[in-house]
Amino acid sequence: MTERQNEEAAYVPETPDKQGVADIDFRLIELLFFAYRDFTSDPDAILGPIGFGRAHHRVLHFVNRRPGLTVAELLDVLKITKQSLARVLKQLIDTGYIVQVTGPTDRRQRQLHATEKGKELSLALARPQSRRIRDALANGGAGDRAAVERFLKAMVNPELRRQIGNPPDAEG
Repeated sequence: MTERQNEEAAYVPETPDKQGVADIDFRLIELLFFAYRDFTSDPDAILGPIGFGRAHHRVLHFVNRRPGLTVAELLDVLKITKQSLARVLKQLIDTGYIVQVTGPTDRRQRQLHATEKGKELSLALARPQSRRIRDALANGGAGDRAAVERFLKAMVNPELRRQIGNPPDAEG
């Protein structure tokens, strides 16, 4: 028997307790991975042909939902580097999805607004995601939406949870 065969023959899978993972909720972790994969698949299919990805989606979503959002505020929301945002934002501006306006009181400030084209794309991306959410909630009881919202808010770090408060209306 080779050394590798000896090692394989001697291998005994560890039980969760021996691995120190008895308290890890692998089932929910995997469900979150699969839910996220499917939740993002519809927008990915829309964005791919126009050369955009998930970073473009996130930027467009928040700019559309919060007209006048500054670049600094967007950086804070997305928790990305200025360099990462600059590339994506430039593409969205150059292709006419977002416009950048100088701040009314501080000329160094850059406020972001979705154009009509940007609003249309943002809604096109949100519709299939909203449909997935609606279909998933339709399988549950009357209080499921509130429970899901509480769960998702609890998953967010406490500082952002305070900032979220009451989200803007659903108009888009």
